[in-house]
Amino acid sequence: MARRAFAVNDAVREKVRHLAGLGVAQDDIARIFGCTPKTLRKRLRAELDCGVAEANAMISGSLFAAAKAGNITAQIFWLKTRARWREERAGDAGSPAADSASNAEILMLPDNCRDPELSEALRDAQNKYFATKRQRRRLP
Repeated sequence: MARRAFAVNDAVREKVRHLAGLGVAQDDIARIFGCTPKTLRKRLRAELDCGVAEANAMISGSLFAAAKAGNITAQIFWLKTRARWREERAGDAGSPAADSASNAEILMLPDNCRDPELSEALRDAQNKYFATKRQRRRLP
């Protein structure tokens, strides 16, 4: 049996735009309209993109208005995300080259703190790993 054709009209376009702006996943939007996600993206790409862009613009406008009105949290968020401000930690006062080298590679070992022997073994492995990294960095 052949599939039923996916009919696109202005009401469908508006609903897709609205749902995309709300952050509904494309797979879920496709399920709502009874089509595949591929068909949704193929036939309604502009509506999916515009819905997200319009929602982001609306929220950005609200954030900007709140920041201008004196909301300190909104001001801090705006400056960190849009103006790329950042807070310096105590170790950040050093040279930029040393800072970028130390952040270049980080090893995170899992530890649930339930097994003291495992915790000690992981701590030893981490210390050994970073010791070899420091030695390699010192070599010419």
